[in-house]
Amino acid sequence: MDTKSRGHLRGREDSSERTVCCLLLTLIIGVCCVRALEMSTGKIPFLEAVNGSTVLLPCTYASCIGIKDLYFKWEFNDNGTMEMLADAVIPMDHVDPSKLTVYHERVNYVGSSKENNISILLWNVTFEDAGVYTCFGKNPKEKNKNHSAIFTLYVVEELKEVDNTLTKIIASCVGGFIAALMAFMLIKNLTLFVLAKIEEKNKECLVTSSGIDNTENGLSGSKTTPKKA
Repeated sequence: MDTKSRGHLRGREDSSERTVCCLLLTLIIGVCCVRALEMSTGKIPFLEAVNGSTVLLPCTYASCIGIKDLYFKWEFNDNGTMEMLADAVIPMDHVDPSKLTVYHERVNYVGSSKENNISILLWNVTFEDAGVYTCFGKNPKEKNKNHSAIFTLYVVEELKEVDNTLTKIIASCVGGFIAALMAFMLIKNLTLFVLAKIEEKNKECLVTSSGIDNTENGLSGSKTTPKKA
């Protein structure tokens, strides 16, 4: 292979390596950008509350690149109009928020920056409070990209009692079946034990009876009286 061909081959290898490195770097950056900041209102983002009760509107945030001057706010969708409930700025990780402002008289901020928690409490809920609440966050470290999560609140006069009749019937059937199975196994084992004892006694009787018969017939182990001439 001449020098020109070798150089061309080396150039192709270098180009391939650069391409792979670029792809890996792009993938890593893409993953970090996608997961840079996440807002979450929990695995069950809705709640049914009784009129007049106090409810927790949960929200947490997470970032794989860290935060700096994270801005967050809570809003309520009041028939298409976004009503501000609270907002603040968190300077950095594990630092309490600054410029915290609560705009609603029945709202309290109960979050903790140490736990990445920015939840709020809503006191004495009314039927008008039912609807969609948005937890919004913006992290300047990722060029102020917006993130949000929603939480839906349902307000009722009273909570419905859950009918557990079917569950109780199923539990009773399963429990009865297990009890019957255990009783069957107990009776079976007892019967086998009794039969084994009876069979053992029968064998002992047969051995004893066989020994007596052998002695009477002058077989092994017996002595016979010689006849007189």
